[in-house]
Amino acid sequence: MRARPPVHLLLTLVGGVLVSPRTGASQGAVATAATVLNFTREQADAGATVYARSCANCHGMRLDDGIAAPLTGSVFLQKWARPERSLAELHYVTKQTMPKNAGGTLPDADYVAVLAYMLERNGYAATTASMSTDRSQLADVRLTPPPSVAAAGKGPRRAAPDFVRGEGGLLPKGTGPSQAELVAAPSRGRDWLTHTRDLAGSRYSPLTQITSANAARLRPSCIYQLGENEGFQTGPLIYDGTMYLTIGNVTLAVDAATCRQRWRHAWKPIAADLPGARNRGVAMKDGRLFRGTSDGYVMSLDRETGVVLWARHVGEASKGETFTMAPLVSDSLLFIGPAVGEFGIRGWVQAFRMDNGAPVWRFNIVPAPGEPGAETWKMAGNLPVGGGALWTPLSFDTEKQLLFVSAANPAPDFPQEMRGGINLYTNSLLAIHAATGKLAWFDQLVPNDEHDWDLTQVSPLYRSMVGGTMRNLVATTGKDGMLRVIDRDSHKRLFATPVTTLLNEKAPVTKAGTRACPGVFGGVQWNGPAYHPGANVLITPAVDWCATFTLDDTVKFIPFQMYLGGQAVPDTAWGGWITAVDASTGAVRWKLRSDAPVLAGVTTTAGGLAFAGELNGDFLALDAATGSVRYRFNTGGAIGGGIVTYEVKGTQYVAVATGRPGPFWARAHPGAPTIVVFALPKETSK
Repeated sequence: MRARPPVHLLLTLVGGVLVSPRTGASQGAVATAATVLNFTREQADAGATVYARSCANCHGMRLDDGIAAPLTGSVFLQKWARPERSLAELHYVTKQTMPKNAGGTLPDADYVAVLAYMLERNGYAATTASMSTDRSQLADVRLTPPPSVAAAGKGPRRAAPDFVRGEGGLLPKGTGPSQAELVAAPSRGRDWLTHTRDLAGSRYSPLTQITSANAARLRPSCIYQLGENEGFQTGPLIYDGTMYLTIGNVTLAVDAATCRQRWRHAWKPIAADLPGARNRGVAMKDGRLFRGTSDGYVMSLDRETGVVLWARHVGEASKGETFTMAPLVSDSLLFIGPAVGEFGIRGWVQAFRMDNGAPVWRFNIVPAPGEPGAETWKMAGNLPVGGGALWTPLSFDTEKQLLFVSAANPAPDFPQEMRGGINLYTNSLLAIHAATGKLAWFDQLVPNDEHDWDLTQVSPLYRSMVGGTMRNLVATTGKDGMLRVIDRDSHKRLFATPVTTLLNEKAPVTKAGTRACPGVFGGVQWNGPAYHPGANVLITPAVDWCATFTLDDTVKFIPFQMYLGGQAVPDTAWGGWITAVDASTGAVRWKLRSDAPVLAGVTTTAGGLAFAGELNGDFLALDAATGSVRYRFNTGGAIGGGIVTYEVKGTQYVAVATGRPGPFWARAHPGAPTIVVFALPKETSK
């Protein structure tokens, strides 16, 4: 999801976009069964007034210039000018979510008026007859693209090809990193080779040039502004002096020491376009970069040139499957899965051949009928089951060849009793045999979820002494605000430690409303713990943000729309934590309170440091053992991406992805998407 979508708004979401609540574009179009519903000029004018009062703050006065999803043009038509969608469904979505935090509070005439206004702004002509407020009549109406739009070729997209072959062939010009380099990454500080630095996801660097003693002398070394306006949550990778990063459907290569751009590639969506979709980064191996796109493609680029080698259409973007996570690659396989369970997609993780993207195996996180786990879903009312999306990093045990996967929430999100059962394998740690896709073992950390509390992290994998015995462990965290550590051999839980505020976490969600902490944006989001082996601590960023959860009177599934069954209104107050926990016992060593959420990646180093970032824009260098702040610098933008450290020609650098992490975090100063690189002045770097 995404940053994850606010459940009280129908706005841009993390992994995609949905037609906003105020996207009232309704009707005026061609209807089925010879039934035609119209809208008048007076209704459209009244809708403009309602829109300006209740919608423009998020969507902009032009309907496409706000922080939320655009409500005019191709985005609207792709979702609603379809034979399987009715005007009644659009009316339902609008009324359930509008205005912000107060769905269903306006008169019926106002909702219909906004629909009329949206229709007019999308090219539909007013008539002399009024649009009815009777949803049973709206159920017979289907939109077709207005003649002016159809003539301009802006209607629904053509069928997307299953495979796109690069013009230069499938082989890259360059090489590296090799499998040997990926396996050896923990002991080699020069590069940052995976989203979480190494296959085990340690986020720990052995570099020692920058230390707790000299960190106060850090200074910005160079700055790279991406010139893009999408949500910026990337985790940069560095190999052989080049930095690789993403924003939206754009992939970039930048000199890691000078911030000079080397190449830029922009993927033009072929399938259903999802503007505003986040993308958190790439994987790389053997001269290739790998990433997902907003329209459901997995693609490979030449690492040296940025030229497309291949792209394979594997996600059904028209149903809401999109890719936001950075994939993982090991040996000859690439691993990835789709985001946005809130659309009701049935989550999966899949392996593809690295050289051409051919599918190898798929594991269904929401089991198909007859598969193990399907009996744990007992959905009422013939509604579909869904959820179990992926939007955060994977980790890999190279010794046992196990892929570790963190599955997200079930859908619909809030009506627990309606779903029935424990809803496997949502909110679970999954250990999957990398070669076959067979499940080795699992642990469902948040069963019967009714708060949208995704399990978001299954890293780091690490070894630590517990009770006099060295044990193989895995850290797991999620939006429920708990850090749990599990023995990878016995599969038993070692400890569970809160890393943010917990309140009413066991209280049921009701129609009257239940305030609980964390809220849907609380806990640990898309960046997880870092391990420091020297101090034997896990250092975890977290969001402290509560919400009031409320069940809806009715639950309805509408394809490509939020499938929630309720609302969650965040508190006005928010904050964040950085918490260091003993990696063997779970005891809290130290905690740092922030006035703003902490979403950025934490990185630890052999220099005794933990690098972190706050949503207020401050980049921090902390003493890993004590939590003391050794350096603080405001980058000018909200920090929600990765923080990585690496070495080029003998100099250690720290790169911070800052600026505009997404509309859900817009109350912090967003800033422009920027990479800020720090280093010690030359005279103090020895």
